[in-house]
Amino acid sequence: MARTASYDRDAALDAAMALFWAKGYNATSLKDLEAALQMRPGSIYAAFRNKETLFKAALDRYADRTAEELHSLIDNAPSPLSALQAHLRGMAQLDPCDRPSTACMMVKTLLELPQGTGLRDVVTTHLDQIEGIIADALHRARSLGELPPECDPECLARRIQTYIFGLKIQAQRETDSERMRRLCSDLAEEIGALRPRS
Repeated sequence: MARTASYDRDAALDAAMALFWAKGYNATSLKDLEAALQMRPGSIYAAFRNKETLFKAALDRYADRTAEELHSLIDNAPSPLSALQAHLRGMAQLDPCDRPSTACMMVKTLLELPQGTGLRDVVTTHLDQIEGIIADALHRARSLGELPPECDPECLARRIQTYIFGLKIQAQRETDSERMRRLCSDLAEEIGALRPRS
């Protein structure tokens, strides 16, 4: 009979994700992982093989949740463009106290790891997927007449993704909540201004 895992994989991945998100890949030690996951080194290696594999699984988890949240926002909004505007405005609600960091885990990892590493390639793939979700929403917005026919959804998606990651980093240093709200609102209005005038 196969042995049942004596740990909660979802809870372990959530704990690893929070730890890596807060400390980064290189600064996270095995002792840190033992404490966060409440597992012994042998159990960690048996469950996840090594630190890199565990980090990739945690990164995948973070990226999947980010993608799911964005899909849900777009699917439940009155229009694709208004969904992206709402997402930008929502950046004003980021609170460093209720998460390991307001900065995106994927961007933090991209800045930490050198070119040509497998983990960096994982990050860029995830970032491309998020940008693709935004581009799909913009293609739909254009087909609905929310954007002019000459608009380039891929180019605009890169701009919006840059705004999103920039706002998450800005939230790390901004102490004035009203200034943060105005910044998010200004960027959302900039996107909304692309709507053709009747």
